[in-house]
Amino acid sequence: EVGAAEIAQLNRWISLDRVIGGSYCPTDGFIKPLAILQGYLAAATRLGVRLAQGVEVTALRRDPNGRVITVETTDGPIHAGAVVNAAGPWAAEVAAMAGVQLPVMPLRRQVAATAPCDLLPADMPMTIWAGDGFHLRVRDGRVLLLRPTPGAAGRPFDTSLEPDWLDAVRVTAHERVPALRGVAVESAACWAGLYEMSPDKHAILGAVPGRDNFYCINGSSGHGVMHAPALGHLLAEIMCDGRARTLDATTLGPARFERGEMIEGSALL
Repeated sequence: EVGAAEIAQLNRWISLDRVIGGSYCPTDGFIKPLAILQGYLAAATRLGVRLAQGVEVTALRRDPNGRVITVETTDGPIHAGAVVNAAGPWAAEVAAMAGVQLPVMPLRRQVAATAPCDLLPADMPMTIWAGDGFHLRVRDGRVLLLRPTPGAAGRPFDTSLEPDWLDAVRVTAHERVPALRGVAVESAACWAGLYEMSPDKHAILGAVPGRDNFYCINGSSGHGVMHAPALGHLLAEIMCDGRARTLDATTLGPARFERGEMIEGSALL
């Protein structure tokens, strides 16, 4: 825990109006999700994995025992001994093709980006106001501004930007980070994306009961890129060895919701 005086030393660019304290973790850092993705894809290709981009899954064919045996795609059928559902916000739709109800819902998150500037240093700590979730960080010469919203009512997969949200987050940024008052938000650099939310906001990991070759790795609820390496490792163990060996991941199993079991407290991983 840190007091207002310590916050002023850690991040001298923010206004301390109505700030009485906070928390700080000096071992936290920044990552580049797309660079991590490219690294995984390059490694997979070296190991002989065939990647197909721009191909849509249209159906999952099952045998009489419920096992998924064929993935139908817009590029033709793929016969598989095992299928992994890693469809993110669309995980429930893919699971439904296998006759599985998966409680994963999309949640839109919008990101505003300033015009390029050097008013804040690249190593400034990402700073979050706990009251409303407004936060900011510097990336690639811009300042990213974010504040959660409930999402687009009636349009779960909508990734459009709300002009009113952009205006409001700009005003908030100018109030809380005075150095940004002369910097414009550059609409062309802003975007929105989708979280994949589970009912207890924890990942769903493992084989679906009754579909023992249909595996889920879904519902990370905003923890995705941070937990992805560990979740991928655990799922590989589940698929190859029948169970996770690095740690016990049974709590994350897909069947927990049918049993009425919800993970409470902080994330397992």
